[in-house]
Amino acid sequence: MTDTTDTAGPAAAAPAWLGAVRLSVVIPTHDDAHRIGPTLDAFRAHLDARLGSGPGDWELVVSDDASTDETAALVEAAAADEPRIRLVRSPHHRGKGAALRAAVLACAGERVLLADAGLRTPPAELEHLEQALGQEDPDRGVEGGSDTDDARATAALGRSGNRLVRALGIPGIPGFRADTCAFALFDGDRARAAFGASVLDGPAIDAEVLRWVRRQGWHVAEVPVTRTRTETSTTTPKPPVGPGSAPRPRRTAHPGDRRRALTELFRLNAGGLAVAAVFLALSVYVFHGLWADLDGRYLADALQDQNQWEWFVGVATDNITHLRNPLFTTAQGMPDGVNLMANATMLGLTVPLIPVTLLFGETVTFALVLTLGMAASAWTWYWLIRRRLVQSRWAAAAGGALAAFAPPMVSHANGHPNFVVLFMLPLIIDRALRLCEGRNVVRDGVLLGLFATYQIFLGEEPLLIAALGMLVFSLAYLLVDRRRALAAARPLGLGLVIAAGVCVPLLIFPLYWQFFGPQSYHSVLHGDNAGNSPRALVEYAARSLFGDAETAGRLSLNTTEQNAFYGWPLLALGVIVCVWMWRRRLVRALAITGVVALALSLGPWVPVPRTDVVLPGPWRLMVKLPLFESVIEGRVAMVCAPVLGVLLALALDRIVRTRTRELRTLGLLAVAAALIPVLPLPLAVRERAPVPAFITSGAWKGYVKDGEALVPVPLPDPGQADALHWQVEADFGFRLAGGYFNGPWGPDRIGIYGATPRHLSNLLRDVRYGQQPPEITPQWRDQARRDLEFWKAGAVVLPFQDRGVELRDMISELLGREPQKVEDVWVWRVGPGQV
Repeated sequence: MTDTTDTAGPAAAAPAWLGAVRLSVVIPTHDDAHRIGPTLDAFRAHLDARLGSGPGDWELVVSDDASTDETAALVEAAAADEPRIRLVRSPHHRGKGAALRAAVLACAGERVLLADAGLRTPPAELEHLEQALGQEDPDRGVEGGSDTDDARATAALGRSGNRLVRALGIPGIPGFRADTCAFALFDGDRARAAFGASVLDGPAIDAEVLRWVRRQGWHVAEVPVTRTRTETSTTTPKPPVGPGSAPRPRRTAHPGDRRRALTELFRLNAGGLAVAAVFLALSVYVFHGLWADLDGRYLADALQDQNQWEWFVGVATDNITHLRNPLFTTAQGMPDGVNLMANATMLGLTVPLIPVTLLFGETVTFALVLTLGMAASAWTWYWLIRRRLVQSRWAAAAGGALAAFAPPMVSHANGHPNFVVLFMLPLIIDRALRLCEGRNVVRDGVLLGLFATYQIFLGEEPLLIAALGMLVFSLAYLLVDRRRALAAARPLGLGLVIAAGVCVPLLIFPLYWQFFGPQSYHSVLHGDNAGNSPRALVEYAARSLFGDAETAGRLSLNTTEQNAFYGWPLLALGVIVCVWMWRRRLVRALAITGVVALALSLGPWVPVPRTDVVLPGPWRLMVKLPLFESVIEGRVAMVCAPVLGVLLALALDRIVRTRTRELRTLGLLAVAAALIPVLPLPLAVRERAPVPAFITSGAWKGYVKDGEALVPVPLPDPGQADALHWQVEADFGFRLAGGYFNGPWGPDRIGIYGATPRHLSNLLRDVRYGQQPPEITPQWRDQARRDLEFWKAGAVVLPFQDRGVELRDMISELLGREPQKVEDVWVWRVGPGQV
């Protein structure tokens, strides 16, 4: 039976339908005259033996893509002998995708087998696919699919070796390696739906169909199959091409076919690339004030964090390029130094970006990490949401944007890259979900261990808070779906053990150094008000569109620690979505996770607004736990950013598919009303304090010898750390007394911000900020000498500044001599024998 049809789209005509059949075998062809005959014979023999010879047992649908040889004639001849062989012909050569689409839409099978004209997979392998297609998947729904979806497989695919498709991440099926449909068995109705929704005409239609199937939440099974080395499973020789010629050689992929496949794959991913471009544009918008003048601008609300983090970039570069220990330095905090592993140095980025730092400088690296990190975090959240939860690309994009650009994230963008660069967290969550599915526990456990190890070198506190959020979510899921949670527990637990086995050897030395090495500490003191005020949950952050800096400032530790401030409309939308979609177990688990995170973020003691009442908070249960004792508890509210992002994506995905236009418009308006108030504003910038010419000219080299420290006045600390930028500009040519870092204090080694204060450092700071100089006694002179000797000081440097006269006179009296004026600073040489 033959039909000539244009395979441009689903509306093309099809061969006359002879009734439903049990199995349709679809074979696309183009110039396959040398091999189509043996292939048809092999399938006829196998299908007759396995399924029977009745008219409703099977059919072979050959889709000819405008062959220029005798392919169509050979199929027509076979159809004349066997009416269950059908031919679909296209007058135009469009490609494998168009041929497959036409054939699948023309077939009538309850199941549809896709095969190739070369018969590289023998028909006998069909039995393995049939077994897989009939199996139920016990793990369905763990990743958030519909609770009512059919648990049986939609398709069973033979494992293939299409590395190009796999390299581009198509189609995004967890644990999946069979990325093409060269030999695949589909449920008939779902196959026709999937191919009918396809638009690609070339070889990348495999990826498109598998991705579409995945978007529906339908299960796809992978089955190892046997492949033959020849193009057919028969030994029948191929006819010669011409008189005296050799048999036609095996056809290989044409470079043009590969280029077309690559082009179509990029076309298939064009939406994802567009989303990535939007995220990057949004990130550039947030940081554009800094990019406008990298040399002269400073993030106004960064306090001293920008100076500190640029120093982290610089010291990592200096250590690695000089083959020194990347986990420790004496560049500041002389003579004790700094335990870099115990600080947020983000070695996972500062080390790989050393070439950028060497070429363009520390500020460029700092700006790149923030800008690209925020955009990448949004994209991986989008990827996770789109892959597992929603069909609408732009619903997933909105969820990813909220997760990465929520008010607390924008707040931390003022100099806390470790809380902005979170692109690994969605990958870790995805790998944990793969473990729950139990398909390849060893591989997924190993990768989870590697991912967690890398995140350790990006930010330990964000990983700890994320792990807390995932633990709460897991317990919540256990409450809402005990059967599935328990089914997932065994592979997840085994995978976590494997992940730990990977992490421990890689991290044992860095973590030992962090907790027991030089300048290690036990916990960090944050004060009694590190939790969120209840009002902070419903107010707006300083850098939100509807934000009020004064109100936000009163309710937070500082501008970078506005850890909640989601605004009441967004929280109200979250509540509405939870009520609306409460039947979904995923939504219930997310709601519990969000509520618990907000409650924990209130801290150990919760003041009731507008009263003098203070209530105990749930954080009291965790405040003494190892690791958590160093966490700023208000940051736990950041868990709600991805929770709200997922809820937003689920809601938008449902709204855009609502058929009633009025309801759809109302839903979109409600979402807009919740999001507009918290849209991010660009981060504020200010002019950067200039580096003294004494530093930039290199004049310091005549006053600070190798192994000595420069002592700025006042010494650098968390309140004023511009001297760290001096050191960066001097390529770490000198060491610094004092500093801004996390280090130990006292016999209990309690963590503090900055170097352990000494009498002279306190005196210099007190006078700089308004106190009157004390009477300089011999005891004060002796104490100053001891402090300078402790720091191994080479020179005391006083830049021109407020109260400079008082400071100069006091230091001169302490040291017993007048300073030298060098460039734009006063200098006292205080090396050995000078004091």
